Order: sequence, then structure tokens, then C-alpha cells
Amino acid sequence: DSIPQGIAAIKALGAEHGFAVDSTEDAARFSDAVLARYRVVVFLNTTGDVLDTGEKAAFERYIRFGGGFVGIHSASDTEYKWPWYGRLVGTWFASHPQIQRATVHIANPDHPSMKGLPALWERTDEWYNFRSNPRDAVQVLATLDETTYSGGAMGADHPIVWCQDIDGGRSWYTAMGHTQESYAEPLFRVHLLGGIESAAGFSGNCKSGEGKP
Repeated sequence: DSIPQGIAAIKALGAEHGFAVDSTEDAARFSDAVLARYRVVVFLNTTGDVLDTGEKAAFERYIRFGGGFVGIHSASDTEYKWPWYGRLVGTWFASHPQIQRATVHIANPDHPSMKGLPALWERTDEWYNFRSNPRDAVQVLATLDETTYSGGAMGADHPIVWCQDIDGGRSWYTAMGHTQESYAEPLFRVHLLGGIESAAGFSGNCKSGEGKP
């Protein structure tokens, strides 16, 4: 369970870079009044069904009114029966092999969540395969080189990080971040900070269909 480490890392980023961070597992906070206080909502390793009908409607309104969403790792293993959420994330989780080292190819080095990362980023994580390739609807920021690990199921074009402008708001998703160790990695923290800034609307090109290898 890396959620405590993830919360601590995001709170540390907030303290370092001047933004406030609140954490909760209380779905009742997904109301118009509460969500309006935030520029970004982060789903950190969520799984399963987490919101009821009214909370879902409030979250959809939040995005339509210009809110930002960050999904980390198993955020794509969440709310399979909510089609809008699938669009917000970009796709859904399908499977994963064992935790192992692999190489990530940076497709858009100018995006804030990619700046400062090596063009070939080698790291250890739980590498997701997805039900579909989200490329046509999102801006792919990084892909996974399936020749560098075992268990990949998406072929030569395996998006692993992406963002999009959607329904008046913004979405950024990284499939990385399963392990506790991830949140202590300086480069991964840079990655998360840039994703949060992108979802907040500070910078970052998130036009769809770009970044193809």
C-alpha cells in the first residue's frame, strides 16, 4: 500500500511549491461547495466504485466548470461502470505483470510533467496494460518500451502517461506510482509536480493525437 507515501509526497510538493493539499477518503466531500475550493482533484491509487450518483454528478460539474483531475496508477482501475470517468482518465486498466524494471520513452519533453526527465527513463514499477489505447483522445506524454520488460500486451505503442483537455477542464494521468519507493524518487516527484501543474491549468500542451512514436 503506497497511498500514505503518495499523500506525504504530494503534501511535501505543496509545501515546497506553495499550494495547499488536503487528503480524504470521505466521498461525501464530492459536493459542489467543497469541490469549488480546489483547482485539482487527485485520485491516488483508487480502486473500485468510490462515488455515489450525486457525488458523480458534482464531480462532472466540477470538471465542466474548469476543474482539474490527476489520476495516479490504479485511478484507471476505478469506476468501470461510469463511462464519463473512463473518458476522463482516458481508458481503463486491463492487466499487469510482476513488478520489474522497464524503460519509459518521453514523447513530449516540453510538458511540465516530463521536463527534466531523461529521454529514456529506466525505473521499477508495476506496469499496466490497458483495455484500449487512449491515443486518439489524449496527448500521449510517455510510452513504455515493451522490449525492456516481460508482460507487455499493447505492442509498439504503449502509452503510460497522458493528458487531455476535456469538457471544459483538464485531466492528467500517469500509470506509474504503484510502489512505496516511487514517491521517494526525485524524478518521480518532479513528474507528479508537473502533472499537478498541468491539471491546474498553469502550462502544458494537452491536444489529442500527438506524441506518437
